[in-house]
Amino acid sequence: MEHIYLPNTPKPLGHYSPGVRHGGFIFVSGQLPMVPGATSHTIGTIEEQTEQALRNVESVLVAAGSSLDKVVQMTVYISDGDLWGRVNAVYAKVMGEHRPARAVVPVKELHYGYQIEIQAIAAGD
Repeated sequence: MEHIYLPNTPKPLGHYSPGVRHGGFIFVSGQLPMVPGATSHTIGTIEEQTEQALRNVESVLVAAGSSLDKVVQMTVYISDGDLWGRVNAVYAKVMGEHRPARAVVPVKELHYGYQIEIQAIAAGD
């Protein structure tokens, strides 16, 4: 098992790795829409949050030698089901024709007041 950390970024404050490579797969921890290197938690629109969370997933995958087009499963945690159409539009734009298996899980609230968190499993070969 190999732990994946992003170059030039500090290790997470919590007891986890941004990604783990094991058995030919990359497991990406839930990614909030935090802008890497930012010192504050700016809450943008749900569209901005969705794209940033997906880009954060992508960054972990790239650090592991994978990519969004190798994702086999994503789990999207969203704090308000009424936002789903807007989230799905951005998700479709970023993912293009690639359609991994996906679950959408409504949650009460997310850390720092964000409205979305995304985790993924991707092929690592």
